[in-house]
Amino acid sequence: MTVPIVVPDTASGTFDVEWSLPTLTLRTAPTTATQVLAAGKLVVTGGTHADLSGPGASVTAGSTSVPAAKVTSTVTVTAATGGQVTVKPSTEAGSLKLGLISDPSAVTSCTTTGTESVVVTVGQGGEDGGGAGTGTQLVDYTCTSDSGTVQDVTIKVTLTLPATDPRAGEQFSIGWSGEYETGAELKAPADGLPAGVKLYAYASISGLTGLTSATGVGTLGTITAGQTITLPTTAVSMKTTSQKAGTAQVKPAAINIGNLPTSPLIECEVKNATTLVTYPLTIGAGGGSTPSDSPSSPTPTTTPTSESPEPTSKRSATPKDGVDTGAGGEAGPDGRAFVLTGSALIMAAGAGGLLLRRRSVTRP
Repeated sequence: MTVPIVVPDTASGTFDVEWSLPTLTLRTAPTTATQVLAAGKLVVTGGTHADLSGPGASVTAGSTSVPAAKVTSTVTVTAATGGQVTVKPSTEAGSLKLGLISDPSAVTSCTTTGTESVVVTVGQGGEDGGGAGTGTQLVDYTCTSDSGTVQDVTIKVTLTLPATDPRAGEQFSIGWSGEYETGAELKAPADGLPAGVKLYAYASISGLTGLTSATGVGTLGTITAGQTITLPTTAVSMKTTSQKAGTAQVKPAAINIGNLPTSPLIECEVKNATTLVTYPLTIGAGGGSTPSDSPSSPTPTTTPTSESPEPTSKRSATPKDGVDTGAGGEAGPDGRAFVLTGSALIMAAGAGGLLLRRRSVTRP
């Protein structure tokens, strides 16, 4: 059995450890539908690891076949910025245990004698401007409805930066896609939401004068009162324009839900903004020169945006972070995803137990 364990190359605050459980075969088919129950331990230096403990793939009643699935545990970084977090296998007996929720007493235990490790650098995203950053972004939100109901929500966010460096004066897009953490989903109010509400996603941008954010709009599915609000199934294209060349830093920011960005019915503000990893964005010179900081007459634009979330003076159009609004625009296909993986520990189970070794990329 091989179990890839994936960590980001760079992180701060907290980061996910993703365990990829392979296809399994049960000795005996369960009589009722159930799920795999996985437990795992790692040794972490420069951080603390919350042991893996949670459900995996669903198992059909009467079937011995278990599909592959991914489960996650969490590391909290204690090392300082610029330092390192070292992740390696635990040599404790039964460092990986697999069973079924319906029969927790029947457990298969695996043990490793591996000693190799991988290192996560504590810092702010990647080094090369325009390059792909790495790292699982678990964003914690406080979501408040217009009726005053407050919910704590956690979303695993993937950002998508332009495949090529945008130029000053040209509109570009940053993709946003999200997946709830189990048990931390956003629920619709008990009295429901009106038809046609949308999700407005924001990215915070820093490091360049006049460029503070990007904004996009995504389509939501059918919403049932009191039930989980399904996130957009396709990436939200957040649009913005920089009037200057240089390097900026990008990270996830607020999300709002409503019929209009100026009248949100649910506002979700980031709780862990200071610990989120940022990603580098390089803006190239436009028109042969870089705009200066000196005042100049603005140039009006005529770009049509049917769903452009342009803020006005109406209620809470700007999220509390203060830099989370930006120009909307037409959707575009450009982009390169910040995948939720970096370095990988590969667990291989054989006669001698589990062996871990490092690979620079995740492999199927």
